[in-house]
Amino acid sequence: MDIIDLSRQNTIINQYLSELRDRKYQQNRLLFRNNVKRIGEMMAYELSKTLEYKEKTVTTPLGTIDIPLPKKDIVIATVLRAGLPFHEGFLNVFDFADNAFVSAYRMYINREHTEVGVNAEYMATPSVKGKTLIIADPMLATGGSMAAAIEALTSCGKPKKIHVCCVIAAPEGIEVTKECLPEDSTIWCAAIDKGMNQQKYIVPGFGDCGDLCYGEKLSSVRKVVEKETIKKGIL
Repeated sequence: MDIIDLSRQNTIINQYLSELRDRKYQQNRLLFRNNVKRIGEMMAYELSKTLEYKEKTVTTPLGTIDIPLPKKDIVIATVLRAGLPFHEGFLNVFDFADNAFVSAYRMYINREHTEVGVNAEYMATPSVKGKTLIIADPMLATGGSMAAAIEALTSCGKPKKIHVCCVIAAPEGIEVTKECLPEDSTIWCAAIDKGMNQQKYIVPGFGDCGDLCYGEKLSSVRKVVEKETIKKGIL
């Protein structure tokens, strides 16, 4: 299995990453979302070098030319909501791709907020059987959301190839994700950070990607979950 860390190369992606991490820069949601999208576009370009190509004859006003084009067998999937701008970056490059969406959220399952569970509630996807499946999720922390997404998406058929793509990953999340993937899969990271804190956020990371893209969310879902788990004697 290939693990690709693009931060090991000197590219403009590092500029976008430095801005995403900067607390002052994070105050502008539009700029933050735009950088997540741009990293998606550039990662999609790098990924495009690994795809299968077939020559097509194109007719110009002055003649014809054979051009190798990627097979149109791509499904781009993302985990709502943080994945939306990242997904858009991939779709800007692979504009012919089909699309899939998985709703999954993390929830703390103890009072100290040091243990995390993941719940997947909703999925909209075409068949991924025989397709090139790209799962674009900006943060690969515990790997729980990604594992849930992989399980849900592959229940709709066996893909020809799976690419897991993220902006920032923690080593722990990569290890969990590897357990869920076929050996010929590839994990793409704009950066791999040193690990997670007690609350299971990537360090140094850049914080909650969904909140930084779209604003802080109400914690009502988490509170409802906590209330139900307390009733059941879990907490």
